[in-house]
Amino acid sequence: MMMGEHFKCLSAIFPIIMRTKDEKKQVLLLRRENTGYMDGLWDFAGSGHVDENESAMQAVVRECREELGITVELKDIRFVHLSHRVGQNGARTYYDIYFLVERYTGEPYIAEPEKCSGLQWFAMDELPEDIIGIRKQAFLSYLKSEYYSEVINF
Repeated sequence: MMMGEHFKCLSAIFPIIMRTKDEKKQVLLLRRENTGYMDGLWDFAGSGHVDENESAMQAVVRECREELGITVELKDIRFVHLSHRVGQNGARTYYDIYFLVERYTGEPYIAEPEKCSGLQWFAMDELPEDIIGIRKQAFLSYLKSEYYSEVINF
């Protein structure tokens, strides 16, 4: 880093897409594949990086359309958690921004099959064992109305 240059970090968005079925709240997860990050584990469906010149909420709209084929309106997105993931020993530093999405148009499907090997609704209290640990931690923080957390990556 050159003298006077500020540290830069990445931002990623994680829509927590929820529905109620048979009087049970469910969350939509996808199984990552061929991404180079946590492949084989469950993650929030529709998650991704915030692109240049794009707001975090605009990224939610774009990623949900690209990955799941659903339309999400900005007015239907609600911020619920921010996790500052501090990278060390070569790991990247991220601001992971979590949003609740309970209204959308369309039926979610795997729109990027090269990056996803499964898409499934899970009861909120029955998350799979093989979900990415920091995602589960953020989800539990959301459920407790904790809006901020920090994760140190070693």
